[in-house]
Amino acid sequence: MDISKALLAKSDQLNAADLTGAPIVATISAVVGEPTKPIIELEGMDGRPWKPAKGMLRVIARGWGTETDAFVGRRVKLVNNPEVIYAGERVGGVEVVAMSHIDGAFTMPVRISQKKVKQHTVEVLSEPPTEPWIAQWQAIKNALTAAGYEGDGPAMLATAGQVIGAAWEHPNKISAEDAQKILAVVREDNHQEQTA
Repeated sequence: MDISKALLAKSDQLNAADLTGAPIVATISAVVGEPTKPIIELEGMDGRPWKPAKGMLRVIARGWGTETDAFVGRRVKLVNNPEVIYAGERVGGVEVVAMSHIDGAFTMPVRISQKKVKQHTVEVLSEPPTEPWIAQWQAIKNALTAAGYEGDGPAMLATAGQVIGAAWEHPNKISAEDAQKILAVVREDNHQEQTA
């Protein structure tokens, strides 16, 4: 039995780690799920939706209102805030830092842990959507760097391929499935080294 799929880090959704060092600008294609747990589908994310935390849902509601039909076709700029705490640990979280279809920037309080609230500012978004592969490639490079690998872009691309026995001529050729395999292997190797 091959357990490689069990090692994948929540490949069914967009994670904060995917955005480290590479914010993305994405267009909303649909909002699904339950009214209490909406799931936001983003164009070009290979079926990996964004499941916003309550604080970010409040940010979106402040900017666009609470009717999700209005969200479709609008754009958000998402970043990883490494300061977000969950269950007492800094795990990072996906945050909205800019939105299209708002009249002006706004600031509101957002909870980032049980005991901590910060003033969160959202700017007016005028940037075009990000190519999805850019955030994916940044996540791979971040994981490789954290695991001690070094080198320029081509060297990192070769290393990423060696991890799973593949090769690509450009990072935009790496499929979402291959990216998740690379991340799972590199993060598992890094975790084993840190606990050894």
